[in-house]
Amino acid sequence: MSSRKLHLALHPYGVGGPGQHGLWKDPRVAKNSSIDINYYIRQAKAAEHALFDALFIVDSQFINATYPAHYLNRLEPLTLLSAVATHTRHLGLVGTASSTYNSPFNLARRFASLDHISGGRAGWNVVTSFDTGTAKNFGLDEHLDYATRYGRALEFVEVARGLWDSYEDDAFPADAERGIFLDPDRLHELRHEGEHFTVAGPLNISRSPQGQPVIFQAGVSEEGRDLAARVAEGIYAPGGSLEQAQEYYADIKRRTAAHGRDPDHIKIFIHGGPVVAATDEAARRREREIHEEDNDLGRNLALLGRSFGAYDFSRHDLDAPFPDVAHLAEKGGRTAAAKIVERAAAERLTLRQVAETVGAFRRSPFVGSPDTVTDAIERWFHAGAFDGINLAFRTDEELELFVEGVVPRLQKRGLFRTAYEADTLRGHLGLPVPVNRHTRERQAAGR
Repeated sequence: MSSRKLHLALHPYGVGGPGQHGLWKDPRVAKNSSIDINYYIRQAKAAEHALFDALFIVDSQFINATYPAHYLNRLEPLTLLSAVATHTRHLGLVGTASSTYNSPFNLARRFASLDHISGGRAGWNVVTSFDTGTAKNFGLDEHLDYATRYGRALEFVEVARGLWDSYEDDAFPADAERGIFLDPDRLHELRHEGEHFTVAGPLNISRSPQGQPVIFQAGVSEEGRDLAARVAEGIYAPGGSLEQAQEYYADIKRRTAAHGRDPDHIKIFIHGGPVVAATDEAARRREREIHEEDNDLGRNLALLGRSFGAYDFSRHDLDAPFPDVAHLAEKGGRTAAAKIVERAAAERLTLRQVAETVGAFRRSPFVGSPDTVTDAIERWFHAGAFDGINLAFRTDEELELFVEGVVPRLQKRGLFRTAYEADTLRGHLGLPVPVNRHTRERQAAGR
């Protein structure tokens, strides 16, 4: 029996995001899934029944007509998760929110509210927004450059955490006999003045049972990896091959330790879209069918454009050399874009060839019979490739196949819990409850 336990999260697809553009055509998928709260509640209940750690909701704040169906029409994450919270008891609730296009006070208050509504199950996936068009939705002419976005993100998280410590745990005696609702000595202003933010505080909501929401992040670049190592408690990793996943895992754990943090207090999740069937052959056949359903040159061009700030590649000759768009990467998805430009130049690829590369079939390691998928998860887990998997399934039936076929096998091998042992997201992930900074200072001073 393994002492280290696997973590599982569920990422609902709705009517289909990148890589599942045609999902909305599936007769099993309701065409309003992405705006139907009952769809998310069903997904959350299924995940909780299977003892998953969390439900994960992605988001962005810019679209155009080329974007995937789910992106065109979906619910705002914190509103969605607040509704889901009232229909679940244990499942963690992780929402995506931009540090570039929000203010720390408002966002800290919203996540603290979700943490209270859920009884300590909230998590914040911190993103810096690489869609350059988002700027114009917030009254700005230009999207912030890469370094500024990450510097702002670090300060944003620091401010949010300071605001979440506005009240110490015993700030509200609510003593009717003495007429004392608040102990004013346990309320603290923040008085933050930094490069990007000036925030007085205090926040007008108390600490939750888990102290503070759990911070998630998805860092790929040097700046992203460093931000993750500094502040993240959960990471959504890029995945790739086993070797690439191992490299990323080891690098993040090493960086975390270098920042004076316990590497065990940062949990790394990779994306996983398992395809489970009665036999390996049937699962592989279904995997290929899924790819063919979504493989379309126009969609691949649009997906390619997102890395370059939603750039419209359709204006170029498909069979001419890949256009010079490297300058667009700085304010878009810089890491992915730089790799695309580098490869196109090195191999002298045309725009069509680059788009076909974006949509190329890539076999997943987590495809096959329940035994095969379980074997693969166990192998990657013990090889130091991840702490958990952020699972995505195209249909309820595919989720059910995983829950009924793979989860019991993971439990039998001692890799996954057989019952919830905690009520908070921090508890599920084995993360400590952060001590209020003012309480810590007071205790250190012997007061």
